[in-house]
Amino acid sequence: MNSEDLSNKNIRPQWCLGCGLHLLFQTTREVLAELKINPVIVSGIGCTARGAAYFNLDSVHGIHGRAIPLAVGIKRGNPKLNVIVFSGDGDILSIGISHLIHAARRNDNITVICNDNEVFGMTGGQLSPTTKLGSFTTTTPRGSTIQPINTQKIILSNKKYFYARTSPIFRDHLKKCIREAIKHQGFSFIEIISPCIINYKRQTGKGASEAFKEIRLKYKITNQNHPLNDNELGIVKK
Repeated sequence: MNSEDLSNKNIRPQWCLGCGLHLLFQTTREVLAELKINPVIVSGIGCTARGAAYFNLDSVHGIHGRAIPLAVGIKRGNPKLNVIVFSGDGDILSIGISHLIHAARRNDNITVICNDNEVFGMTGGQLSPTTKLGSFTTTTPRGSTIQPINTQKIILSNKKYFYARTSPIFRDHLKKCIREAIKHQGFSFIEIISPCIINYKRQTGKGASEAFKEIRLKYKITNQNHPLNDNELGIVKK
Protein backbone atom coordinates (compact mmCIF):
# COMPACT_ATOMS: atom_id res chain seq x y z
CA MET A 1 0.00 0.00 0.00
CA ASN A 2 1.21 3.52 -0.79
CA SER A 3 -0.37 6.91 -0.25
CA GLU A 4 -1.46 7.21 -3.88
CA ASP A 5 -3.50 4.02 -3.55
CA LEU A 6 -5.55 5.83 -0.91
CA SER A 7 -6.36 8.80 -3.13
CA ASN A 8 -9.63 8.91 -5.07
CA LYS A 9 -8.34 9.89 -8.50
CA ASN A 10 -11.87 10.21 -9.91
CA ILE A 11 -12.45 13.50 -8.07
CA ARG A 12 -10.30 16.60 -8.45
CA PRO A 13 -9.74 18.51 -5.18
CA GLN A 14 -11.79 21.71 -5.02
CA TRP A 15 -9.86 23.56 -2.32
CA CYS A 16 -8.23 26.89 -3.05
CA LEU A 17 -4.61 26.80 -4.22
CA GLY A 18 -2.38 27.18 -1.20
CA CYS A 19 -4.98 25.95 1.30
CA GLY A 20 -3.49 23.83 4.09
CA LEU A 21 -6.11 21.14 3.47
CA HIS A 22 -4.07 19.83 0.54
CA LEU A 23 -1.18 19.04 2.88
CA LEU A 24 -3.45 17.77 5.65
CA PHE A 25 -5.02 15.07 3.50
CA GLN A 26 -1.82 14.15 1.67
CA THR A 27 -0.05 13.73 5.02
CA THR A 28 -2.93 11.64 6.37
CA ARG A 29 -2.72 9.31 3.38
CA GLU A 30 1.01 8.91 3.98
CA VAL A 31 0.41 7.99 7.63
CA LEU A 32 -2.31 5.47 6.74
CA ALA A 33 -0.03 3.85 4.17
CA GLU A 34 2.80 3.60 6.70
CA LEU A 35 0.48 2.12 9.34
CA LYS A 36 -1.09 -0.18 6.72
CA ILE A 37 -4.65 0.54 7.83
CA ASN A 38 -7.84 1.28 5.92
CA PRO A 39 -10.05 3.35 8.21
CA VAL A 40 -13.56 4.60 7.66
CA ILE A 41 -13.55 8.36 7.04
CA VAL A 42 -16.49 10.35 8.42
CA SER A 43 -17.16 14.03 7.79
CA GLY A 44 -19.76 16.73 8.32
CA ILE A 45 -20.27 19.90 6.26
CA GLY A 46 -17.69 22.46 5.16
CA CYS A 47 -14.43 22.78 3.24
CA THR A 48 -12.64 20.25 5.44
CA ALA A 49 -15.57 17.84 5.34
CA ARG A 50 -15.21 17.55 1.58
CA GLY A 51 -12.09 15.51 2.27
CA ALA A 52 -14.04 12.29 2.79
CA ALA A 53 -14.63 12.07 -0.96
CA TYR A 54 -10.93 12.29 -1.81
CA PHE A 55 -9.96 9.09 -0.01
CA ASN A 56 -10.16 5.76 -1.82
CA LEU A 57 -11.72 4.31 1.33
CA ASP A 58 -15.14 3.65 2.81
CA SER A 59 -16.50 7.00 3.90
CA VAL A 60 -19.63 8.69 5.20
CA HIS A 61 -20.42 12.33 4.41
CA GLY A 62 -22.88 13.28 7.13
CA ILE A 63 -25.00 16.32 7.90
CA HIS A 64 -23.84 19.50 9.61
CA GLY A 65 -22.50 18.89 13.12
CA ARG A 66 -23.25 15.17 13.19
CA ALA A 67 -19.98 13.60 12.08
CA ILE A 68 -18.94 12.49 15.57
CA PRO A 69 -22.13 10.52 16.45
CA LEU A 70 -21.95 8.88 13.03
CA ALA A 71 -18.37 7.85 13.74
CA VAL A 72 -19.28 6.57 17.21
CA GLY A 73 -22.11 4.48 15.73
CA ILE A 74 -19.80 2.95 13.12
CA LYS A 75 -17.20 2.12 15.77
CA ARG A 76 -19.77 0.52 18.07
CA GLY A 77 -21.22 -1.46 15.18
CA ASN A 78 -17.78 -2.84 14.33
CA PRO A 79 -15.18 -2.17 17.06
CA LYS A 80 -12.40 -3.59 14.87
CA LEU A 81 -12.63 -0.63 12.48
CA ASN A 82 -10.42 2.43 12.69
CA VAL A 83 -12.69 5.47 12.40
CA ILE A 84 -11.48 9.00 11.64
CA VAL A 85 -13.55 12.19 11.59
CA PHE A 86 -12.49 15.16 9.45
CA SER A 87 -14.30 18.47 9.76
CA GLY A 88 -13.81 22.13 10.61
CA ASP A 89 -14.21 24.38 13.62
CA GLY A 90 -17.58 25.65 12.36
CA ASP A 91 -18.90 22.09 12.18
CA ILE A 92 -17.32 20.36 15.18
CA LEU A 93 -17.08 23.27 17.64
CA SER A 94 -20.35 25.02 16.82
CA ILE A 95 -23.44 22.96 15.98
CA GLY A 96 -21.59 19.73 16.81
CA ILE A 97 -19.97 20.71 20.09
CA SER A 98 -22.28 18.69 22.33
CA HIS A 99 -21.30 15.54 20.44
CA LEU A 100 -17.63 16.41 20.89
CA ILE A 101 -18.03 16.94 24.63
CA HIS A 102 -19.76 13.63 25.26
CA ALA A 103 -17.63 11.52 22.90
CA ALA A 104 -14.55 12.84 24.71
CA ARG A 105 -16.17 12.23 28.10
CA ARG A 106 -17.02 8.63 27.15
CA ASN A 107 -13.52 8.18 25.72
CA ASP A 108 -14.98 6.73 22.51
CA ASN A 109 -12.21 5.09 20.52
CA ILE A 110 -12.25 7.34 17.46
CA THR A 111 -9.93 10.02 16.08
CA VAL A 112 -11.31 13.52 15.43
CA ILE A 113 -9.26 15.89 13.26
CA CYS A 114 -10.54 19.46 13.35
CA ASN A 115 -9.18 21.90 10.78
CA ASP A 116 -9.35 25.24 12.58
CA ASN A 117 -9.44 28.16 10.13
CA GLU A 118 -11.32 30.46 12.55
CA VAL A 119 -14.27 31.13 10.22
CA PHE A 120 -17.14 29.41 8.46
CA GLY A 121 -15.01 29.24 5.33
CA MET A 122 -17.27 27.58 2.79
CA THR A 123 -20.32 29.78 3.43
CA GLY A 124 -18.72 33.20 3.28
CA GLY A 125 -16.36 33.77 6.19
CA GLN A 126 -18.73 34.27 9.11
CA LEU A 127 -17.68 34.32 12.77
CA SER A 128 -16.90 30.84 14.12
CA PRO A 129 -16.32 29.60 17.70
CA THR A 130 -12.54 29.97 17.28
CA THR A 131 -12.46 33.43 15.65
CA LYS A 132 -9.94 35.55 17.51
CA LEU A 133 -10.96 38.64 19.46
CA GLY A 134 -10.92 41.69 17.20
CA SER A 135 -11.01 39.73 13.92
CA PHE A 136 -13.08 41.12 11.07
CA THR A 137 -15.54 38.68 9.50
CA THR A 138 -18.67 39.04 7.40
CA THR A 139 -20.74 38.95 10.59
CA THR A 140 -18.36 41.07 12.70
CA PRO A 141 -17.49 43.97 10.38
CA ARG A 142 -16.28 46.05 13.33
CA GLY A 143 -14.22 43.23 14.80
CA SER A 144 -15.24 40.35 17.02
CA THR A 145 -15.98 41.20 20.66
CA ILE A 146 -16.36 37.53 21.64
CA GLN A 147 -13.60 35.46 23.21
CA PRO A 148 -12.80 32.31 21.18
CA ILE A 149 -13.58 28.90 22.60
CA ASN A 150 -10.75 27.03 24.35
CA THR A 151 -10.86 23.60 22.72
CA GLN A 152 -7.90 22.25 24.66
CA LYS A 153 -9.61 22.86 28.01
CA ILE A 154 -12.73 21.03 26.83
CA ILE A 155 -10.71 17.92 25.98
CA LEU A 156 -8.44 18.10 29.05
CA SER A 157 -11.42 18.41 31.40
CA ASN A 158 -11.78 14.60 31.20
CA LYS A 159 -9.85 12.04 33.25
CA LYS A 160 -8.52 10.41 30.07
CA TYR A 161 -7.61 12.50 27.07
CA PHE A 162 -5.50 12.95 23.95
CA TYR A 163 -5.23 16.46 22.55
CA ALA A 164 -2.80 17.64 19.88
CA ARG A 165 -2.31 21.04 18.29
CA THR A 166 -0.36 21.29 15.05
CA SER A 167 -0.30 22.98 11.64
CA PRO A 168 0.44 22.04 8.01
CA ILE A 169 3.19 24.69 8.21
CA PHE A 170 5.12 22.20 10.37
CA ARG A 171 4.54 19.11 8.26
CA ASP A 172 6.75 16.66 10.20
CA HIS A 173 4.95 17.60 13.39
CA LEU A 174 1.57 17.30 11.64
CA LYS A 175 2.50 13.80 10.57
CA LYS A 176 3.61 12.84 14.07
CA CYS A 177 0.34 14.08 15.59
CA ILE A 178 -1.83 12.20 13.09
CA ARG A 179 0.14 8.98 13.59
CA GLU A 180 -0.02 9.12 17.40
CA ALA A 181 -3.70 10.08 17.42
CA ILE A 182 -4.67 7.14 15.22
CA LYS A 183 -2.61 4.70 17.30
CA HIS A 184 -4.07 6.02 20.57
CA GLN A 185 -6.54 3.70 22.27
CA GLY A 186 -9.43 5.95 23.18
CA PHE A 187 -10.73 9.32 22.06
CA SER A 188 -8.13 11.46 20.31
CA PHE A 189 -8.53 15.02 19.06
CA ILE A 190 -6.24 17.06 16.81
CA GLU A 191 -6.67 20.79 16.32
CA ILE A 192 -5.09 21.90 13.04
CA ILE A 193 -4.12 25.60 12.92
CA SER A 194 -4.65 26.46 9.26
CA PRO A 195 -6.04 29.91 8.30
CA CYS A 196 -8.50 30.26 5.44
CA ILE A 197 -6.29 32.00 2.89
CA ILE A 198 -9.28 33.75 1.28
CA ASN A 199 -10.84 35.08 4.48
CA TYR A 200 -7.57 35.85 6.29
CA LYS A 201 -7.18 39.06 4.28
CA ARG A 202 -10.66 40.15 5.35
CA GLN A 203 -9.87 39.33 8.99
CA THR A 204 -6.46 40.97 9.21
CA GLY A 205 -5.73 42.86 6.01
CA LYS A 206 -2.82 40.48 5.33
CA GLY A 207 -2.26 37.97 2.54
CA ALA A 208 -1.81 34.20 2.68
CA SER A 209 1.99 34.27 2.65
CA GLU A 210 1.96 36.58 5.67
CA ALA A 211 -0.48 34.25 7.44
CA PHE A 212 1.83 31.27 7.01
CA LYS A 213 4.86 33.31 8.05
CA GLU A 214 3.08 34.46 11.21
CA ILE A 215 2.25 30.86 12.15
CA ARG A 216 5.87 29.81 11.66
CA LEU A 217 7.08 32.70 13.82
CA LYS A 218 4.40 32.48 16.52
CA TYR A 219 4.23 28.78 17.28
CA LYS A 220 6.93 26.67 18.89
CA ILE A 221 6.86 22.87 19.07
CA THR A 222 7.13 21.33 22.51
CA ASN A 223 7.72 17.68 23.36
CA GLN A 224 6.64 18.18 26.97
CA ASN A 225 3.39 16.48 27.97
CA HIS A 226 1.76 19.49 29.62
CA PRO A 227 -1.20 21.76 28.76
CA LEU A 228 -0.13 23.82 25.77
CA ASN A 229 0.39 27.56 26.01
CA ASP A 230 -1.24 29.73 23.35
CA ASN A 231 1.96 29.77 21.28
CA GLU A 232 2.76 26.05 21.53
CA LEU A 233 2.18 23.05 19.29
CA GLY A 234 2.37 19.59 20.81
CA ILE A 235 0.63 16.53 22.17
CA VAL A 236 -1.00 16.30 25.59
CA LYS A 237 -2.29 12.92 26.75
CA LYS A 238 -3.26 11.02 29.88
